[in-house]
Amino acid sequence: MLDSFLTFINQHTPDLKQQPTLLAVSGGIDSVVMAHLFHNLGLPAAIAHCNFGLRGEESDGDEAFVRELAIRYNFPFFVTRPDVKSFVKSAAVSTQMAARELRYEWFEKVRKESGYQWVATAHHANDSLETLLLNLVRGTGLAGLTGIAPVNGHLIRPLIRSNRAEVDRYATENGIQWREDRTNETDDYYRNKIRHHVIPVLSELNPSLESTFNVSSERLRAANALLERHLQQWKTQVVRDEAGTIRIRIADILDDAEPTYRLWFILQDFGFQYSQLHHIVASLKGTPGKRFFSQTHVLLVDREDLIVKVSIQSAGSEMLIIEKPGVTLDWYGAELSLRLLPTESPIRFDSSTIAVDPDLLTFPLTLRRWQQGDIFHPFGMGGKRKKVSDLLIDSKIDLFEKEKTTVLLNGDGEIIWVVGIRADERFKITATTGNILVISLNS
Repeated sequence: MLDSFLTFINQHTPDLKQQPTLLAVSGGIDSVVMAHLFHNLGLPAAIAHCNFGLRGEESDGDEAFVRELAIRYNFPFFVTRPDVKSFVKSAAVSTQMAARELRYEWFEKVRKESGYQWVATAHHANDSLETLLLNLVRGTGLAGLTGIAPVNGHLIRPLIRSNRAEVDRYATENGIQWREDRTNETDDYYRNKIRHHVIPVLSELNPSLESTFNVSSERLRAANALLERHLQQWKTQVVRDEAGTIRIRIADILDDAEPTYRLWFILQDFGFQYSQLHHIVASLKGTPGKRFFSQTHVLLVDREDLIVKVSIQSAGSEMLIIEKPGVTLDWYGAELSLRLLPTESPIRFDSSTIAVDPDLLTFPLTLRRWQQGDIFHPFGMGGKRKKVSDLLIDSKIDLFEKEKTTVLLNGDGEIIWVVGIRADERFKITATTGNILVISLNS
């Protein structure tokens, strides 16, 4: 344990005796062991503790324990008691995510204001392996397979070369006391399920799982760094920034290997999801004019270039991004809802409600005002194409109503619904449809 700790210092932070560190200490075994190592080696440090108050008296007990530890080690002590519940409501994130954001934001604030070089967290090899498996389950790229980085800016993880068993053994051998968090024993969180059920099975297959993972993680991190450097150099050659308008030559994308991944490397900076990239690349050899949307930008497939601009939504105008079904959103005082229902559910249809096959959709969807040049395939017309402008004329829509007419777009830019007037044929329910997605816009 001590050897791996010293190896980390020699490789990543050789000047730690001259560069004071802010230690993130929760009171659990990992962070208390980290504090013990810093104290025993005479490394300059302070202790920072977040009391989120989520476990009542237990949370206060953790704070008192960590405060006493700081006094015993003669380390300066910092504590915060953020209102995590309010942040959850305002940011619309999970409690875990809110706590993480508030914690790291506060650590960085203390580091800067109090003159510390580093913030150290007590993540070890098992934590890194769990992170990789979580990323794999949720979907990830190469970077997500590297686990937790040993160093990330001013953030260091000096225990990352040690596994959980080594941390436990060090605590026992040195008579270290710590606080138990009972939530770690439950399966209420995905990470705990992986820790309690998945990793034990993998360890049966490979008893040296953590050390094997450490080596693989190091190799993947090196490969990712080389790939990033190559793609950054390539990006400077194919991307043109013309007064805030980004242009990417279509030929430069199609002429290179792995065009989908290369284009994603560029477009991720503008909020586009990887799931959209297949549709975008497929459109490059088709008729120009297709548009694709992220939360902040719009991409136009032009004749020779892909053109990326800040979307009108970002300027505070009329566009709404729908990330997933099962939501209700506000659209200028009207209520947009997307409900997943069994096919046999009774539904009352009118001009403000349609039902589509969700398996034919690609999220995120976009709700926006119609534009000249919009084309769709009206329901009931056997797949024939029609301009939205012609539909509005045929429907005898007056000028004021035309200006307010809204279209709902699939993630690939195709129109799903000219709202309140006509749905698109391509997304209709068929005999093979499973669940249905009911979409309503009611004022």
